[in-house]
Amino acid sequence: MTAWQLRTATEGDLDAIMAIESTVFPDDAWSPATMLAELRDRNGVYYVAFPPDDPARVDAYAGLRAPRRQPQADIQTIAVVEGARRHGLGRVLMLRMIDDARERGASELFLEVRADNPGAQALYESLGFEQIAVRPRYYNGVVDAVIMRLEIPAPKAGLA
Repeated sequence: MTAWQLRTATEGDLDAIMAIESTVFPDDAWSPATMLAELRDRNGVYYVAFPPDDPARVDAYAGLRAPRRQPQADIQTIAVVEGARRHGLGRVLMLRMIDDARERGASELFLEVRADNPGAQALYESLGFEQIAVRPRYYNGVVDAVIMRLEIPAPKAGLA
């Protein structure tokens, strides 16, 4: 079983993030300038996931926009390379961002997901997100965006 570690992304991760971005989202990848602005934004946080034995290799990234003491936060993006999928890495990244949104004071978390990505939708639903709206033809003027919302639950304490 493969294991990963998470760390806060830095500007030095831009090339690795963009390599994933252009592969996972070939038709609507963000520009390097947009991604760099995201990494520099103090109202959010980005994470990268890497194998412990190869810290230079980035297998996934995710970003959250959550201005402190504001009731709403947004998942900006999340992407996992093909070879690292179906191992729970996306779930771990999502849980980290839910925790961060809670710590920053948000009570609601929003995201948009392609209507033609049922795997991602299933992950988000399993975490408690529910569909609240659809943006017609949002992606490249062709694919709808499903808008989802999570009422951020209080943290659970206790031994498992």
